[in-house]
Formats: sequence, structure tokens, C-alpha cells
Amino acid sequence: MVNLYKLDASPPTRACLIACELFNVPVQLIDVNVLDGEHLTPDLLKKNPLHTVPILEDGSLVIQDSHAILMYLADVYGKQESFYPKDPKHRALVNQKLYFNGTILFPRMRNITIPLVVEGIKEIPKKRQYLDAIEEAYGFIEEFLSRSKYLAGDNITIADIAAYPTVTSLILLLELNTQKYPKTQAWLKDLEKLPYVQKGNAKGLLDFKDIVESKLA
Repeated sequence: MVNLYKLDASPPTRACLIACELFNVPVQLIDVNVLDGEHLTPDLLKKNPLHTVPILEDGSLVIQDSHAILMYLADVYGKQESFYPKDPKHRALVNQKLYFNGTILFPRMRNITIPLVVEGIKEIPKKRQYLDAIEEAYGFIEEFLSRSKYLAGDNITIADIAAYPTVTSLILLLELNTQKYPKTQAWLKDLEKLPYVQKGNAKGLLDFKDIVESKLA
């Protein structure tokens, strides 16, 4: 049994929840109310000095990054190699898109949500570059999906599992132009219909929406 410390509204948490459902991970889910500062308790700071969620705890092993958690769960519990291929070239493509989520998609979301949730700003920041950066990210995704059905190839991988919760959250901040990005829309619809994706993402996405709307004037 592993422990997953989580905040459902967090896209990285939702990615891990999707993976736990997909890989049938025996997991105890532990809610952490970040808005109330529960992530800053001494116990959780000992587990994760970065004071972020999710955190995966498997015995003495503690993993603090959602992408590392996805890799670990796929390696330990995944029965289908296609989700995280062992072939070095295929795995490199998956890793590349995991880093894309971590360095491009998620930070562009945080550039807006941190001012709203943490700094108390009552409207989406007016700096146009924030929204332009999200629009640019949609273009990157569309280009990737023009080359393969999924982000890292023609099969679903943990790269899609990582990116899907982030993209569905970005769309609440800047609507996706489905005519301009039809492949991205098709990718979203394809993943949305999967039961393990629905179970891992749907509730948390509503929580994210509620938090953002509650912070807006």
C-alpha cells in the first residue's frame, strides 16, 4: 500500500490519480488542504521540503514530483509496457513530453493561478503575454499531434496522463479555439471518454474551476 498526499484541484495530483486508477495501484489517498497551509506542517515538510503536492510515499521511499511519480508507478505497477516503454528511444520521446508538461504547460498555468490564489489578485492578470503564452502552448500541442495520435506516439503514454489535467485546467483560463486546434480537441475528447481518466480528473477539475472562480472579483 502506498500513500498519496493530494489536492484534487492540482493538475499534477490528478495525473497521479489517473495513473493509480489505470495501474490498479493499492493506494491510500490523503487530502492536503493547501489553501489552509496543511502542506507546511512539520511532517509534510520533512517528506517534501518543496512544500508541494502530490507526494507519493512507498515505505521509506518518498517521491515529490508528479512526473517522477508517474514513472515510478508505470515501472512498478504498469502491466502494459506501452504506457512507459522500456525501449530507450521510445522512452526518450515520452520523457521529452513529460518535460514539456513540466516546463511549458504547467508553468504557464501557474503564472496565472498563483497571482489569483496566493497573491489575492481578483482578476486574471492583464499582462497579455500570460495568455499569449497559453495560446502558444496550444500551438505546440497541435503540432505534436499532427505528427502522432498522442503526444509521444500512436499509443497513450504517461505523457498524455501528465498533460491532460494541465490542459483541461488551462482551458478554464483561456478557451481552446477548436477550429484552430482540431487535433488538440480530438485528443482531449479521446482521453475524456476513458473511465480511468474521468475518475482521476473530473472532480478535481471542478474543484479547480471553483477555486479560480471564487478568487475572481
